[in-house]
Amino acid sequence: MNEGTPPDGQRDPIDPITLEIIRHGLNAIPNHIDTNITRTAFSPLVFEYKDYAVGIVDHAGQLISQCKGGIPIFVANALGTAVRDGLAIYGPDGFEAGDVIMTNHAGTMGQHLNNVVMYTPILVGPNEAELLGFMAIVVHWLDVGGTNVGSCHAADTTEIFQEGIQFRTVKLMSKGERVDDIFRMIEYNTRFPKMVLGDVSAQLAGCLMGRDMVVDLVGKYGVDTVRQAVTLGWDQSERIARAAIRDIPDGEYAASAFLDSDGVTPDRTVAVGIKVRVEGDTMTVDFSGVADQVPGSLNSGFNGGAVAAARVAAKYLLTPDEPPNEGDFRPIKVQIPEGKFLSARENAPVGQSGTTLPTVVDTILWALAPAVPHRVIGAHHGTYGIHVFDGVNPATGEKFSAVNTVVGGWGAAWDRDGSGPFRSAVHGDTLEMPAELQEALYPLRLDEFGLRIDSGGPGEFRGGLGTVKIYSVLAPCSITLAIERSQCRPWGLFGGGPAASGHAEVHRQDGTVEPVLKAIVRLDEGDRVLIRSGGGGGYGPPYRREAARVIADVANGVVSRDAALADYGVALDKDLGVLESETAAARKRMSDAETNI
Repeated sequence: MNEGTPPDGQRDPIDPITLEIIRHGLNAIPNHIDTNITRTAFSPLVFEYKDYAVGIVDHAGQLISQCKGGIPIFVANALGTAVRDGLAIYGPDGFEAGDVIMTNHAGTMGQHLNNVVMYTPILVGPNEAELLGFMAIVVHWLDVGGTNVGSCHAADTTEIFQEGIQFRTVKLMSKGERVDDIFRMIEYNTRFPKMVLGDVSAQLAGCLMGRDMVVDLVGKYGVDTVRQAVTLGWDQSERIARAAIRDIPDGEYAASAFLDSDGVTPDRTVAVGIKVRVEGDTMTVDFSGVADQVPGSLNSGFNGGAVAAARVAAKYLLTPDEPPNEGDFRPIKVQIPEGKFLSARENAPVGQSGTTLPTVVDTILWALAPAVPHRVIGAHHGTYGIHVFDGVNPATGEKFSAVNTVVGGWGAAWDRDGSGPFRSAVHGDTLEMPAELQEALYPLRLDEFGLRIDSGGPGEFRGGLGTVKIYSVLAPCSITLAIERSQCRPWGLFGGGPAASGHAEVHRQDGTVEPVLKAIVRLDEGDRVLIRSGGGGGYGPPYRREAARVIADVANGVVSRDAALADYGVALDKDLGVLESETAAARKRMSDAETNI
């Protein structure tokens, strides 16, 4: 307990109206800073794609609030992990007014080095003597050095030192003064100093402005009242989470999936074996069955891997409508031995750390589907689907890096078709970069971008659709591709069928076609790149889908005529009328086949 804070028993209880005003105020501050970063950042990866998150943590690194647009992988624990490392290094009394600290150290953060957390202490009370917490922002920096443009995109790195520069908890500002040495290190360890330093300025301004807004809030209501509001908010979220867990029957639940490869050993899949144990109002996610640490860059550390995946899955399942805070995760335990690919040792390559987590989250939820069938959906496309063009833009003579990931289909639920196309489950609401912006900034032309017919998993409720995207290359450049889940198709639930998986192809001017999943490929002017994303899994037996819904899908270009018959047992004439006898026979065969399984 900080000096000057009276014991809980001596505090006047906070009234409900003041409680809600403070809680909404603490949630509004990160959202306000979120908007400012979107307006002021230099890189499209930040201002358009929104690869960042803003939040407030307390004096011990516990999450108080985070912006609505924050990427789920960051919501889980990135900000608190960074602050706790700072507390371990500097001590709770080692922060002064005007300090700004940053870190991207893979050994503590457990994520790729591009994810840089910046934070500043929130000091309140007389002479700013009391540490309330920290204003913290994590931003994906466009490039932090390393052997490959973009640092984290290549799948074939074998140690962290190939992936860029590491800053382990260093002061960017000290007592309000810039530490020019650190700014200079940033400038000379990126291929895009103008872009990165512009984003750094937006991130820094957000930390300082957010800090001041929290101080103003505390000045209005008092530090003890604000602390009570934070504690009560945590307790409320914890109660909701524990109540949701109590609705799940006690027991151990398991599921298994796999990833294509680690990028270094292409013929070896990476196992994702999950067990979830429910006991009363606590849930343990056991990752002991996942593959060991791999030679390639699919690894992540304990905090950025196992903990992040477990917390993202728990948030989806237990408290999806609650603003995120530390209380959400109090009932969640994580079990994993050191040295797994989700608990990799220090210095392991982690460039592709995030690409594994959509599949891991899917598998956690799949394990629980038999226990809570109305809460879990079919698997989603489950990949970042990275496709990054880089080279020199002949129009400007400057280097460019056009970073993109795919949007794809999400799984169907017990009472509705799957949604999408959206990004992965650990991206949240990050946006697709507009074609007009890509074509204005880079020597690329987006010839086609549309929904992919027959990509959603068949079911009584159909999975969401993937997409088809075709680029024409207007100047020599390279593309880095990292496509996952091409072999482990997004599964359906309770009789629903799997969805199509994603893949990519390079179409050369001479007519040759090169399938690519994980590689860096040199492109010439006139080459084309085709990227197909996966769909979402279906829910329930497809033959139970109403014929009228199948007809609507065919009419809307979602399902082909052939798939209507093969997948759903609905035979159609040329005018989309149902051929009754053929349909009845096809659906009986499907029902009989299901009975005989």
